[in-house]
Amino acid sequence: MSQDLSGKIALVTGASRGIGRAIALALAARGATIGVHYATGADKAAETLAAIEAAGAAGFLVAADLSGAQPWESVTAQLRTELKARGAEKFDILVNNAGVSKRLAIEEVDEAEFDRVLTVNLKAPFFLIQSLAPLLNDGGRIVNISSMGTRAAYPFMATYAPSKAGLEALTKLLAVHYGPRGITVNAVMPGATATDMNAVSRDPNVRAATAKTIALGRVGEPEDIARVVAFLASPDGGWVTGQIIDASGGQRL
Repeated sequence: MSQDLSGKIALVTGASRGIGRAIALALAARGATIGVHYATGADKAAETLAAIEAAGAAGFLVAADLSGAQPWESVTAQLRTELKARGAEKFDILVNNAGVSKRLAIEEVDEAEFDRVLTVNLKAPFFLIQSLAPLLNDGGRIVNISSMGTRAAYPFMATYAPSKAGLEALTKLLAVHYGPRGITVNAVMPGATATDMNAVSRDPNVRAATAKTIALGRVGEPEDIARVVAFLASPDGGWVTGQIIDASGGQRL
């Protein structure tokens, strides 16, 4: 068994920066061709693609705002075009990483914000999987990026945590649904990770205080999460399905 992904094609949503970018680069380093999805920030997506190509791998861009109207149709159409250009009919790995979060307690959440978070974090992955499943090879991989906010209580994650809990429930039922096709479906729960969306990367005091809540004594890096995803996407991860894997370094145990 190995983590060699040569000849595989992957689509990573939200791959222009942060954890998504690290996942795209990790899969590319193992030989996969990477579809770099982004909603905004085409320049950052182009940088990710350039890094993939500089490492000797191949990739392509997929643009779609997952908070918009039926973006899965656009993603599917773009992916079909890219597959055809490469002489392929199907792809192998789908990583649902794109997500949005705003730190709000329940009293601060209005309906528009609730709908925005649930749309991007749960509705979009749901219908992306539904739309892309016919293009996914038997024996393929689906990896959903969740959050340790589903197992520890963070009152300021009033919309984010429920949206990710729904994604975890979807992960388990789809593992059974797609099992007959040999497709594994798993979720990864990052803890505090140093990305530009997280205060631990901007405030040294927050970073130090957070590190004290983590068994391994430091805040996570995007590459820590990417290595877990790469394992699940690889042949080595072929006997793991329906699992919600904590990748927090032991935060708030």
